[in-house]
Amino acid sequence: MPKKMTRNKRRIVLRAPRTHSVKDLLAAGSPGLKRVTDQVARGKFWSEWLAARLPESSRERISGISEREGTLVIFAESAAWSARLRYAVLELEGEIRAADPGLTGIEVRVLPRG
Repeated sequence: MPKKMTRNKRRIVLRAPRTHSVKDLLAAGSPGLKRVTDQVARGKFWSEWLAARLPESSRERISGISEREGTLVIFAESAAWSARLRYAVLELEGEIRAADPGLTGIEVRVLPRG
């Protein structure tokens, strides 16, 4: 049997809800994303701050920087560089605490680049 053609029927067009851009979603600021963006901003601040004060050989060996519960954690790529960074950070401890009086501690740990 041939298919019947339908004529003069109104078709209902369903429109999908407006899609949001990633920028809009991030601007909305859900609590989880705000915490992550704040942590990234603090890490960038400390990375630039240390880069301006550490020798080039030491700053190239930093594999990450994080601020956790008031403690600044600097990650070195090996145990040897971790020891060197500890001594360099001890010399800068007064300046670090002046840059952020809310810090309760400073740690240097090993985190190999991956």
